[in-house]
Amino acid sequence: MRLIMRIANQRIFTIIVIAVCISCQDTEIGHRAYVKDELPLIRKTIESSIGWAKNKDFGLLYRVIANDSDYLEVDPRAPIIRGFKEFRKNERFWGDSEFKAIRYEIRDLKITVSQSGSVAWFYCMLDDINEWKGQPASWMNTRWTGVLEKRKEAWVIVQMHFSIAKE
Repeated sequence: MRLIMRIANQRIFTIIVIAVCISCQDTEIGHRAYVKDELPLIRKTIESSIGWAKNKDFGLLYRVIANDSDYLEVDPRAPIIRGFKEFRKNERFWGDSEFKAIRYEIRDLKITVSQSGSVAWFYCMLDDINEWKGQPASWMNTRWTGVLEKRKEAWVIVQMHFSIAKE
């Protein structure tokens, strides 16, 4: 009888292990499918956070940036921007007719989505080609990192960091 119980327990244990493995596999497959669907949306959000400037589309910019006090941005030549209210103060500069966005190029974009599916982070190289008062005011070979969060079914940037290598 003990032998039968031991065999039965081993089979139950084996079934549980197999079920857990299948469940993990299903979760991983589900996550990969979710990420595949979300990556274009995340990429569009990242591109919009730079691309809005060409037409000075502040509505687009404010849809892709977190509109709260947790927003954080670090630029190489500016004070740290803490919060959306502080971020909006730049509108006067960007909206000025003397500022002209010409084009941008994002290279080597790497996006990672968390297991929860509600947070993503990215790294890329950015060339942001602009003019100020007719003179070049571009950022070339800029390292750009950021964090996005999915809020109300839309991805928004909650943190960005730009740095320019001194070579």
